[in-house]
Amino acid sequence: MDQILSRLDTDERFRCMRVPAARPVPGLEEDVRRGLLVRPRSLPPKYFYDERGSALFDRICDTPEYYPTRTEDALLAACAGQVIARARPDHIIELGSGASRKTVHLLAALDRAGLHGCQYWPFDVCEPMLRQAAARLMAARPGLRVNALVGDYLGGLSGMPRPGGRRLFVFLGSTIGNFEPAEAVGFLRELAALMDSGDSLLLGADRVKSPAVLEAAYNDAEGVTAAFNLNLLEVLNRELDSDFVPDAFMHRALYNAGCQRIEMHLVSSIRQTVHLTRLDERLELETGESILTEISRKFTPETLEAMLGEAGLESMSRFEPDNGYFSLVHARLSLRSRVRPL
Repeated sequence: MDQILSRLDTDERFRCMRVPAARPVPGLEEDVRRGLLVRPRSLPPKYFYDERGSALFDRICDTPEYYPTRTEDALLAACAGQVIARARPDHIIELGSGASRKTVHLLAALDRAGLHGCQYWPFDVCEPMLRQAAARLMAARPGLRVNALVGDYLGGLSGMPRPGGRRLFVFLGSTIGNFEPAEAVGFLRELAALMDSGDSLLLGADRVKSPAVLEAAYNDAEGVTAAFNLNLLEVLNRELDSDFVPDAFMHRALYNAGCQRIEMHLVSSIRQTVHLTRLDERLELETGESILTEISRKFTPETLEAMLGEAGLESMSRFEPDNGYFSLVHARLSLRSRVRPL
């Protein structure tokens, strides 16, 4: 892999470009001031993914209880041919692509369909991961062109390149569930504003199901998810010169049926004071007080369709396993949006 990476920048099939943010994206200090230092306390989940956190998340995906990753992967393997046959893309643009592991199913479907000129545009905040994924994919497919996009899609999508031809946008992993409802609709509206009538979106979404199944997925018996959640405190200690003691907190994940979402918390097991030296701030926590670190919304077919409709999109196909645990929705601009741009 090191040799392949070293040749990447001289390979005419690869380009790497930065996507400018259309609006400011808060950094850690700002998120801490407006989320952690006020009640109810919260932090966005993007800070989970330092090197250790990313490794722990990979382990979570392999736990027996965590069904979403393997369910979506199997579903995509089964339906990729149908999606590609309908989309017939000249470009696949994947938001939050990460290691692009599931994307191989779409690329294989392109090969089977004879669409060898389709280019892949992975969009992620982590440039080293983009380069590693590109090197791996290009080594397996000598004809593949990869245009890596480095940026934070939370900063807006208007700065993205707009290549000509039919485009398939891809947003997997049920990441849409990490958005509050209004934020999810706003994000999808931004995406719809980039789309032309021949374009489409493949969206992954986790489904409402038994609370016992949902809670087990975020409370695995091995404790990997707990370690992943608690590692956020180590990130804060390193980045803000703070003195959180992870052993003074407990991991808690529960299903909020009213909001149809999993909520992940760090709960203070004692009354304590934490010093955030870099911010010149103190955090006073009561026994049992929690910090919300992630939400993961779960959808029904009806709430999925409603969300898409509010964003100016409509589903063409919906793929799900027999148990209904997960949905992949292939969507396009709604008739209203095609007639009257967003």
